[in-house]
Amino acid sequence: MHDFQLKSLSPVSNAIKANDPLFDFFYKHMGKQILIITESSQLNILGQTFRPIFCGKIAEVEPGHLTLTPVKIKILNAPFHKFPIPISIPFEKIAHFTTDVDCSMRIPLI
Repeated sequence: MHDFQLKSLSPVSNAIKANDPLFDFFYKHMGKQILIITESSQLNILGQTFRPIFCGKIAEVEPGHLTLTPVKIKILNAPFHKFPIPISIPFEKIAHFTTDVDCSMRIPLI
């Protein structure tokens, strides 16, 4: 099991943090579950194509991206697929998100 913590930030990173409302928002919600939909219409990991819907706990927040672990990928034929490693998502690729969501909830993927 990994223990993820916010890494110390350099002075340049602190300047980014002060000017990035997404960083502040995600940092305040670290440790909470979040549902994220990214910009792509579909993604492909290891030959499996799926919609870009991720649900997991915010484990790390750094300037420009956040890391989810454990993370579930909402795949049509496996709606509760637990991805084996943490996933980092750049802020600019996030299309929609909602916090305080139950990742065990079934979402219809039509």
